[in-house]
Amino acid sequence: MAVCSPATSSEVTCILNASVGSVNADAGELLKRIFAESGKQAHIVLAKNGSDIPALASRAVKEKSQPIIAGGGDGTLSAVATVLVGTGIALGVLPLGTLNHFAKDLHIPLDIEGAVNNIFTGNVASIDVGEVNGRIFLNNSNLGIYPRVVQKREHGEKQGYTKWIAFAQAVVSVMRHYSVVQVRLRADKEDEGTRKTPFVFVGNNKYELEGLECGTRTILDGGLLCVYTANVARRSDLLRLALKALFRRLNDNDIEALEAKEIWVQAKEKRLNVATDGEVNFMDTPLHYRTVPGALRVIVPAKNGSGRKA
Repeated sequence: MAVCSPATSSEVTCILNASVGSVNADAGELLKRIFAESGKQAHIVLAKNGSDIPALASRAVKEKSQPIIAGGGDGTLSAVATVLVGTGIALGVLPLGTLNHFAKDLHIPLDIEGAVNNIFTGNVASIDVGEVNGRIFLNNSNLGIYPRVVQKREHGEKQGYTKWIAFAQAVVSVMRHYSVVQVRLRADKEDEGTRKTPFVFVGNNKYELEGLECGTRTILDGGLLCVYTANVARRSDLLRLALKALFRRLNDNDIEALEAKEIWVQAKEKRLNVATDGEVNFMDTPLHYRTVPGALRVIVPAKNGSGRKA
């Protein structure tokens, strides 16, 4: 658990992703008011889209803002965090996305006022980040089914569908054209053999796989990557696997899990679509994953224990 309180400059920088549905000019004014009521001034910066965020975060680093606050979904937080890794500057989190996995795992309040209050009353924890081919991720990285779902969902959103409708359509489309990937894994240089699987899920630390807690983490500073693959070949098997996970009926033959500090993923393809915190990019194979322990300082609630001492 971190023991130091976040040092704040007279004016903090808050980077908001305007492409997130809940973020607009009114949200910026609301944040200014909430910060003012906390006795702080906030420089609110609206990024038109995700590609603008790294440059805005780099500018805030040069201006010595402390902390630097990111408002948006997990992709926004990851983009800002990538710039902050290794700088010693703390990340403040405003969870304004749809799912907000990172904030939930750190027990950060999901309402704006609570999240802002946490920035000034919480502690600074040092947590791990994952890296694949040089790209940072906070939560997880995936190949196989999930990147295809993300791409089709984004296409649906561009056509005017809401995120959830676009997501549902994407899942149906991907399952209709179901396929598996064939990969060979090495974990800390040990050959783990070849797998045919619908997905390869690489988590920044261990994930809960069953029940209502599925997809959550209790530890973010364990210094390990956790890799999950499914021993299923058919579409119907994958659907059954999802139901078994929901009702806590998984066994060792359903999901294979590996823990390591470094993972290499070799495939027949020279390039693969790889998702990192919900963002999809083409990457050259073999994919090289590694954990970077304690690389990111983030402000967490004072009672939260998910982090190394700052």
